[in-house]
Amino acid sequence: MPAKNFHVRQAAVSALHAWAKGQDYADTLVDRHAHRRMLSSPDRHLLQAILFGVLRHRRLLDHWIGQLREGRLDPDTRDILRVGLCQILLLGIPDHAAVNETVECAKANVRSLINAVLRRAIAGRKRLFEDLEDLPPAVVHSHPDWLFNRWKAAFGKAETLALMDWNNQPAETFFRINPLSPPEGEIPGTPVADAPGFYQSEGPLPTDLLAAGAIYIQDPATRHAVDLLDPQPGEAILDACAAPGGKAFLIAAAQGGAATLTCTDSNPKRLPRLTENLSRLHAGTAVVRAHDWTKPAPEDWLGAFDGILLDVPCSNTGVIRRRVDVRWRLQAPDIARIAQTQRAILENALPCLKPDGRIVYSTCSIEETENQHVVAGFLADHPRLRLTGTRQALPFADHTDGAFAARLEWTGDR
Repeated sequence: MPAKNFHVRQAAVSALHAWAKGQDYADTLVDRHAHRRMLSSPDRHLLQAILFGVLRHRRLLDHWIGQLREGRLDPDTRDILRVGLCQILLLGIPDHAAVNETVECAKANVRSLINAVLRRAIAGRKRLFEDLEDLPPAVVHSHPDWLFNRWKAAFGKAETLALMDWNNQPAETFFRINPLSPPEGEIPGTPVADAPGFYQSEGPLPTDLLAAGAIYIQDPATRHAVDLLDPQPGEAILDACAAPGGKAFLIAAAQGGAATLTCTDSNPKRLPRLTENLSRLHAGTAVVRAHDWTKPAPEDWLGAFDGILLDVPCSNTGVIRRRVDVRWRLQAPDIARIAQTQRAILENALPCLKPDGRIVYSTCSIEETENQHVVAGFLADHPRLRLTGTRQALPFADHTDGAFAARLEWTGDR
């Protein structure tokens, strides 16, 4: 008879197979496989813990597999071993459950191999961890060598080790009080220092408050860009890369509603969710349109906005803790290519600014190539603009997601 919860491990293995094909992100795979197998809430959480654990520690798990079993392995068997070793060595799941229910995922002809390797890991657990001291840091913390070396050059070794350790921890959940419809009674969380209105969640999420729009999930680092933008009631504001709407709502909250807010996104399929989120949060109705900002702006938007927020597509290196597969999908040449796209978006959005307006450029990247260098190059080519403020959040220093924001204003006539 199959083990009781082998279907959760089977879902994790199937999700890893799909992820390896490069067509889906980890969050999407958790939702899809949990729905497909009609998993209970606890089983869904277990599926996410296993899948995210394997992706966070993939390089270390592969090192351990090499220590425990010599010779080549087919991809399916390797994924099953990753799932098993993650449970035994990283998640603290009882050995018997991890072994028995993982073995059930395998085809009959490799079950004995899976069983032997997992039991070998249990017997040699102490030695496997002791040997970590002799491994390169990028292996221990499961990051690509190029990313480790890049960060070490930018931040130093100690900060890079702290950053990689941060990336491998499950992310805390933060929420912000909705000032347009605040909750009544006690707030189920701990206030975040220096981030008014933000709380760290304690225990299960208060789904009733979420459904009522009294709170919404958001990391404190998101506030920096909107604080710099400083939207005022009645101003015409453009959130150019708005979906799913987290920063759009911060703008609407500051303005008392979304009546003078325009939101765009390059993917029309993402816009209904943005509209729904603004409605659920009692922000009213914004102008919502699809537009790809790598292309020139529509004629009717030229010179139309007091403030523009450009929360541009980026490498996501500041949010690897949440987007666990970024480290494996991102390649070194991608960062320079992304910076070119970011620069194009800036160029196309600038003509939409009023003569006395301001534009805030923001990313969730910690790479100077995407942040300071893009801004510096843009200012060099537009000498009538000036930099009037920046914000940077670094996970190892600020204990939030990584983020960057810069505010640019006209110095006079264009």
